[in-house]
Amino acid sequence: MNPALTRLLQLASPALPVGAFSYSQGLEWAIEAGTVRDEATALRWIADQLEWNLGNYEAPMLARLLAAHKVGAGGTVTELDALYLASRESAELRAETLQMGHSLRKLILDLSLPIAVPPQPTFPTAWAALAAYWDIAADEALAAWLWSWAENQVMAALKAVPLGQLAGQRMLLELGRRIPAVVGHALALGDDELSNFAPGFAIACARHETQYSRLFRS
Repeated sequence: MNPALTRLLQLASPALPVGAFSYSQGLEWAIEAGTVRDEATALRWIADQLEWNLGNYEAPMLARLLAAHKVGAGGTVTELDALYLASRESAELRAETLQMGHSLRKLILDLSLPIAVPPQPTFPTAWAALAAYWDIAADEALAAWLWSWAENQVMAALKAVPLGQLAGQRMLLELGRRIPAVVGHALALGDDELSNFAPGFAIACARHETQYSRLFRS
């Protein structure tokens, strides 16, 4: 058995102590606004983000960070980290990736792992550093990243819509079916094809910052 598999499961686990459960990335505002109101609309919202936002930007950026970490290209890691941070559309999204990156960097230090991570990394930068250290293949790393994100979004929907556990499992079945194609698309994109253009997502995230009643931090 390849030991990288168990490390990959560890990286994708909700038990990873980075606080991912406390963020909804604009989903909570979409629920407040009535855009997301049931299983079908929740699935559409999450699937659209998976394919258009993560597939066109976050996943290909993660692949580039992973490749840079694997060859020890610290300068490239720093550039990609800064580019990713600049792409965060709201104050909450910026705070989210820095907080999660800080928590993961602290875990790396506490575990005494010999991994070079910037002092204030974004979350994908720190996550890719661990994936590179454990020699996880790019397609598998991207699939795990996307699955972890999708699972967190579904759990947020279950709490905030609210939805039942069966609805959550149906949504995860469909999202999981789409992930391989999203991974393939992300790995095939050239540098000039990356895009995080998702105005509806950006507006939802910005409006969440002034939402009166909320469960999540983004």
